[in-house]
Amino acid sequence: MSVSAAPVAILGTGSFVPDRVVSNTEAGAHAGVDDAWIVRKTAIRERRWARPGQATSDLATGAARNALRSAGITADQLSTIVVATSTPDHKQPATAVFVHQNLGGATTGVAAFDVNAVCAGFSFALDVAHGMIAKSGGYGLVIGADLYSQILDPADRKTVILFGDGAGAAVIGPAGPERGIRRSVFHMYSDMSDLVVVPAGGSRQPYAPAVHEAGLQYFSMEGRTVRDFIVNTVPGLVKEFLHECEVLPADITHLVPHQANGRMLEELWSRLDLPGATLHRTVGEFGNVGAASVPLTLDQAARSGALRPGDRVLLLGMGGGFSVSLALIDW
Repeated sequence: MSVSAAPVAILGTGSFVPDRVVSNTEAGAHAGVDDAWIVRKTAIRERRWARPGQATSDLATGAARNALRSAGITADQLSTIVVATSTPDHKQPATAVFVHQNLGGATTGVAAFDVNAVCAGFSFALDVAHGMIAKSGGYGLVIGADLYSQILDPADRKTVILFGDGAGAAVIGPAGPERGIRRSVFHMYSDMSDLVVVPAGGSRQPYAPAVHEAGLQYFSMEGRTVRDFIVNTVPGLVKEFLHECEVLPADITHLVPHQANGRMLEELWSRLDLPGATLHRTVGEFGNVGAASVPLTLDQAARSGALRPGDRVLLLGMGGGFSVSLALIDW
């Protein structure tokens, strides 16, 4: 858990998605499911998939530039770049290195690195950058970016219909006492680490011909088990977190959750006691974009004018591991 040592706030947001729009008909073709089935199960109507040659860092850079523009900050003012992703450009170096390179004006005196908490990763990255900025000053660029289309099995209807590609970003820096990143908390359920996996490609199971024959290079998820866990466990975690923050549920103005599945969000929302909050959703248009879901949705809310000074924004991340992240923002 982290508590702010100095006022640090989100100063601007940005997002970026590929221009290729993929319909449910296209996404479900090899999995044997149609548009009506996908909408009924997920509330997703389309998603964006990257074009050949487009990598995670390209999406992250696009979101970063938009966030810098929103904040009125230039790249040479950055002291920290943190990218949350589970689909990096390469095993090494970090995807943040390529964002730093692409921004051009960023100086060499920048800490640039990645974190991986799968779909919960943005709040992890935000908390790390927050701590660094609160301690040392400067401005931080926090990005959630994922390109899942390259690791989906076209025949697996449990996954191929859910995921899109995209990136969201936030610039953080010094702020007055009335706004800021108020508190973050994280939960890890490592006994559920086998529910959301890409089995091959790491040191445990390196790439080999047999890996590809078995399809172990693809993303795999036990969706029903994950869904049941989230709707049964997360409401209690939210209640506990708000109690620790000394904030009443009725005082939350906005909920920005990970966009895992539209139907799951509906069920989760019905179990959360947030009577004064607006639930922000982008899943219908963009699908599940992994670590990008929370910042992309936050940016959409900010640019629509929905977020106003003094609003209390609750960020909720849920990802493989199994990890849950919560962050309270005074906008």
